[in-house]
Amino acid sequence: MKNVNIHFNEEDWARIARDWTAWWNHELDRPLVTIQTQIKQVDTPKPLGSTALYPLDMPAGEVLDLYQPPMDVTRYHGDAFPQWWPNFGPGIGAGFLGAKVVPQPETVWYEPEVEIAPAELHLSFDPDNIWWKRVCELTALAAERWQGKAVVGYTDIGGNLDILASLRTTEKLLMETFDAPEEIDRLASEVTKHWLLYFEELHKLTDAAGRGHSTWAGIWSAGRTYMLQCDFSYMISPDMFERWVLPDLTTCCEHLDHSFYHLDGPGELAHLDHLCNMPELNGIQWIPGAGQKPPVDWPEVIDKIISSGKLCQIFGSAEDALKIVRRHGGKGFQFGVGGTDGWSDKKIADFLAEIQK
Repeated sequence: MKNVNIHFNEEDWARIARDWTAWWNHELDRPLVTIQTQIKQVDTPKPLGSTALYPLDMPAGEVLDLYQPPMDVTRYHGDAFPQWWPNFGPGIGAGFLGAKVVPQPETVWYEPEVEIAPAELHLSFDPDNIWWKRVCELTALAAERWQGKAVVGYTDIGGNLDILASLRTTEKLLMETFDAPEEIDRLASEVTKHWLLYFEELHKLTDAAGRGHSTWAGIWSAGRTYMLQCDFSYMISPDMFERWVLPDLTTCCEHLDHSFYHLDGPGELAHLDHLCNMPELNGIQWIPGAGQKPPVDWPEVIDKIISSGKLCQIFGSAEDALKIVRRHGGKGFQFGVGGTDGWSDKKIADFLAEIQK
């Protein structure tokens, strides 16, 4: 195992816990801002984007060794903190439930192992599932390696209909929402039950790291937290969303201490009213998606989220983050700021002072 030399001290961790907790409680008047820069270049190979791309028989310790050098040369500015999570693509829960996992350089695809009628599909927890065992192995070893040094986040389990689409195919699931809606009622509920089981087991493993909890979105929490989602909702009506997605979201939110929803693209805006009216949901992340205007150019969406009392996470440039704060105020926002490569510490400090004043 490589030596751990992450640049983050006890005072930093105390500040993270204080400010993120205040933000969750709507007690922080400024926005949270996360920026990461590299202190120096590393001479080791760059880790692959997804841990699913590494052979399943590659020792977990060797996989984690590849991620250690970049963590050791990263500087965490503002409200950023050291974090690692096992990235097996969006919705590895489908793999846990028997879908074929097909890793790609930029993502992971899932395919049904068998073609059966929805009435014949019954889900069950398999403790010996190769993908479940691999995620647990990496999560547990990461928590041991980086205990007290970094947050070990949850893998991306996926949303209930997203997982179901991977088990059925998207086209079949769309047809079955019309041809077999009662079976979709049953299967959506079964996926949610398994989601809770997987989440709780992973929470026990990540908790051992001792520095709080997080997800792929880089949001910190002292307790159970998750970035909930339903990319499949792009293709269904608000009534369908209410029938098959809202019950899942409500159940998951009730299980979590701090919950967020990944609002991905204009096609999901049809469901924004449902989301804003969910008392159990703490926040909404707005990502317009590839080929769309950046978040700053959707003021009506941002205003609706904030006006509903939800927290809001936005990824974008420093300039756009400042524009949003000047237009909407800073309270309740979390900005993941990119495009800062080459920025000096002074330039970053000046930006943080400006946006947080």
